[in-house]
Amino acid sequence: MPNLAFAGLVDGGWRELAFEPFRDGVTVHWLLKGGPIEPSVAILKYQPGAGVPRHRHAGLETIVVLEGTQSDENGDYPAGSVILNPVGTEHSVWTTAGCVVLIQWDLPVIILGETK
Repeated sequence: MPNLAFAGLVDGGWRELAFEPFRDGVTVHWLLKGGPIEPSVAILKYQPGAGVPRHRHAGLETIVVLEGTQSDENGDYPAGSVILNPVGTEHSVWTTAGCVVLIQWDLPVIILGETK
């Protein structure tokens, strides 16, 4: 596979991308869609009030908040925040007013339960 580059993405270029349904209240644009044992990179758009149920990280997850605020049990992360969720950590994710994140998973997460 060749290297992939996305100019202007974090400066708002993500607004021009096509999104598809991902979870209830969340849409996705895949930048790199890996398989069950491969990394993935995507832009996720959360509608106000959307969330992801409690889950465990089977690999490192890296998040850059591009717009809005994403929250979990550890705090609130406004635009510009970088969140690292190491292997074995657990949390649920939500947003009150909506948010957009750039996210990278080493491996898919393991869903454990419902959102907060």
